[in-house]
Amino acid sequence: MNKENRNTIKVVDCQVLAHYKFEGDQYILTLASKVIAQETKPGQFVHISVSDILPMRRPISIMSVDKENNTFDLLYKVVGEGTKQLAKRKIGEMISIIGPIGNGFKMTDKKLPLLIGGGVGMPPMIAIAQSIKDTDYDPFVILGSEVPFPFTPELSKMGNPCPEASHTMPELEDWGVACRLASLQDYEGVFKGYVTDLAKVYLDSLSTDELAQVEIYSCGPHPMLEAVAKLAKDYNLPCQVSLEENMACAVGGCAGCVVEVQTNNGPAMKRVCVDGPVFDATTVF
Repeated sequence: MNKENRNTIKVVDCQVLAHYKFEGDQYILTLASKVIAQETKPGQFVHISVSDILPMRRPISIMSVDKENNTFDLLYKVVGEGTKQLAKRKIGEMISIIGPIGNGFKMTDKKLPLLIGGGVGMPPMIAIAQSIKDTDYDPFVILGSEVPFPFTPELSKMGNPCPEASHTMPELEDWGVACRLASLQDYEGVFKGYVTDLAKVYLDSLSTDELAQVEIYSCGPHPMLEAVAKLAKDYNLPCQVSLEENMACAVGGCAGCVVEVQTNNGPAMKRVCVDGPVFDATTVF
């Protein structure tokens, strides 16, 4: 583990302030922690104790923070026993959290970031959008889901590169961040297709000078990230991706989440938890 991560990872007990259920077994959990709210960077995650009966923690990306009230939000989907137990946690309960963990996204001098999130890979993109909403960056966010979105999509009045996509995430609209939604399902106002299909429509709407200001940031299922990496290569754009891997310790001790990464010295095995989860797309795909 590098010195930077060793100095920032902390174990904290967080109180449950809110726990919302959405269609598709999706939940948004709001927890109180000054440490995590103040120190989290976009792309980082927490290792959360889901239940007293299950010792193994679960890694979940941080979706947003409220620095004024010292709270943070997690979006997760019930996919196994661990998240099933987490879904039972009630308001007022205390949950043990390790975090914030990992090397997050690094914003560059490219002023038109394209943020692409799919499924439970949406939170890191929302986190980036929140962190740059009051800066000179002008992001465009694409969120994809094959189950109903964990929010009520609303008609957007901002940035419309595609007439087939008219709806957005309300919170992003409130932040003044342009966003469109994609899905293979027939959701009203949602682009019917893959997130990369909608990304192509957006990129093709830009001028040569504007394209030179684009960098792609992405998180989602492995096949989606592969497609995003190819998209970035096709348009000759830099691309950072956040990998989602099963983790045991999540602090670099067990090496259970290693992936092969191309370096200047050849292939190397890197730990997603502390060396990532964010990597240059060209080094992992």
